[in-house]
Amino acid sequence: MRIRMCLAALSLAGGAGLATLSAPQAMAAACSDVEVVAARGTFEPGTLGFIVGDPVYSALQKKAAGKNVSSYKVNYPADLSPTSAAQGNLDLVNHVKSQAAACPGQKFVLVGYSQGANVVDNSIGISSAGAVVGSPIVATLPAAVEPKVAAVLLFGNPIRALGKSVIGTYQSRTLDLCAKGDPVCENGGGDVGAHLSYRDDAEEAATFAAGRL
Repeated sequence: MRIRMCLAALSLAGGAGLATLSAPQAMAAACSDVEVVAARGTFEPGTLGFIVGDPVYSALQKKAAGKNVSSYKVNYPADLSPTSAAQGNLDLVNHVKSQAAACPGQKFVLVGYSQGANVVDNSIGISSAGAVVGSPIVATLPAAVEPKVAAVLLFGNPIRALGKSVIGTYQSRTLDLCAKGDPVCENGGGDVGAHLSYRDDAEEAATFAAGRL
């Protein structure tokens, strides 16, 4: 029940504050230095995601001094349908493969919040099957693309409630944040508000990513 409350609350999280913010453009540049590929959370409002994607993108633009930073919003339902995360998984992998082929010098920062973290997990080969709003892996980034992924930023990652985390190739370049009490990523967590708090971590995440570009 607490997890469902978290997911439902995301549809309201933007609230009145949306009107006062300048949302970043989610159109990917033809060939930027860095592309932020963001998978939003379930029902999350905003361009790349009001709680995570938008503030992380804005912060990284400032911290990646001298670099042209563009963005891409993963095209998927971000709802409670059983294939939602799988659709995002496929779109993320297809987009990054296509972009990497067109722009050989481009780096990528993968960002996933809540269900979007499941999307990113799957795309880097860590299955989210069995997690809330998770799915089996349907596509993974190929080995040729892996060196182009500079950082992986995960927030409220549902696989953590299963005792899983990112291991292997991407582990050292992954920041995986779970707020204390967040019931989506902490087994037994009971603080619905914690799942909506990750906007406060945008600066930390952007600093982590900028240091790996």
